[in-house]
Amino acid sequence: MSSIEPDEPTRAPEHRSQPAVRALASTPAHAEAGLPGIFRQSAHPIALLALYLFRTAAIATYILCGFFTDNYVVSTVIVVVLLAMDFWNCRNVAGRTLVGLRFWNQVDDDGESYWIFESRDPSHPANPIDSRMFWTALYVFPALWLGLFVVSLLKFNLSFVPIVILALVFNVTNVIGFSYADRDAKKRWAQNVVSSNWSMGGLGGQMLTGVVKNSVGRVFGS
Repeated sequence: MSSIEPDEPTRAPEHRSQPAVRALASTPAHAEAGLPGIFRQSAHPIALLALYLFRTAAIATYILCGFFTDNYVVSTVIVVVLLAMDFWNCRNVAGRTLVGLRFWNQVDDDGESYWIFESRDPSHPANPIDSRMFWTALYVFPALWLGLFVVSLLKFNLSFVPIVILALVFNVTNVIGFSYADRDAKKRWAQNVVSSNWSMGGLGGQMLTGVVKNSVGRVFGS
């Protein structure tokens, strides 16, 4: 008689966990998207962060202060301090670091005041990300404060109107100052190009000089 061999114990199929697949960006633009990408591409991330931090903090404190305190004096002092810090940082640190521009008002011995504009060497242009984010902050936040000013008038919340007006004065001053500083920098750059082209000599140099002069006159009104 033939013996029956016992069946081999059946093994349960093994389930191997598949390694997690990390989603990869299809393009470099996707890889550098969002705030982390902006700060990675920035040449001065700390200055860029400080610019947006002060500006956002001033608006956020103005909007949310009523939820935390009913003391008008404390709220006003905090917002005014943040506005002053933002004004100083934007004019003296962020503008000089991010876009290479600076301006200030000076009074001479005769008591006459005039504006002085300062710009970096055109051969060292600003980082594109820094420049774009700086001009965005410079123009967007005054528009936000203007919207808050309209809301205060519509709600008849006149006690906070002076704060909003002060914020508009600070922000618009920076807008005007940096706009003129940028215009002055481009104008001086164009004039340097004109003066350097005289060394070319001949008909070609004179034609190029005339074209640049006409362009400067049309754009900058000189």
